[in-house]
Amino acid sequence: MEKRAGMDDAVLEAKLRDAVRIAERGRPHFVGFLDERQAGVAQTIMRRTGFSNYLLWGGYAEAERVLFGAFPDYLEACPEEFPLETVTVSYRQCDSLTHRDFLGSLLSKGVVRETIGDILVEPGRAVLFARAEVTDFLLQQTDKIGRVGVKLSRGAQEPLPVPHTFAPFSGVVASARLDCIAALAAGVSREKAAGLISAGLVMLNHEVVTSVSTPVTEGSKLSVRGKGRYILDRVGPLTKKGRLSIAGRKYI
Repeated sequence: MEKRAGMDDAVLEAKLRDAVRIAERGRPHFVGFLDERQAGVAQTIMRRTGFSNYLLWGGYAEAERVLFGAFPDYLEACPEEFPLETVTVSYRQCDSLTHRDFLGSLLSKGVVRETIGDILVEPGRAVLFARAEVTDFLLQQTDKIGRVGVKLSRGAQEPLPVPHTFAPFSGVVASARLDCIAALAAGVSREKAAGLISAGLVMLNHEVVTSVSTPVTEGSKLSVRGKGRYILDRVGPLTKKGRLSIAGRKYI
């Protein structure tokens, strides 16, 4: 079973503010890996503090787990500066390994969860993203995942394994308000969706949003706790009855 990160929002905010102070003194500083919710919290805190020279980066454009990097004024916030490395894990295609297998094996070695980013798995290969300070340990100490023999090497060839598969959803809603979209995506009533939003259980583009009337646009990512995660691919056109046609995908 995966261990919880053990970093509540107060601890996270303290670490982020420390990172900003260090950056303002002239050195970049990094926090994480953060999960999607924590990344949303980080963005909210940065808006509150007014600090803008930061970047969230996890090794590839669609990464879910990311490092937060705060940068001094003289240094552009760019991916090349992040203390992050890519590791390829090779094994026989007939051996079935899952994300859970990899994560459980790494944690059992004493690796801290915050040092491991996304783990992308396909038959015969996995690509994982790790903080640079643990990469040598992983390369030297990992020759099995569970009972499966593996070989680790630094770097990864493109294309990367596909991070997710999806199930499509579609329908019509009264408007592109968050309560309408969340209700359609999660398969619940609009009233139920509004309650989930007000309770802080819905994230829009990795940020907790509590206003039911928040507009949702094409390309937005939605997370409804206990129901799933979604991407909104299309908003519109209007139907003959004046309702809004919606299409998207659910992570599976």
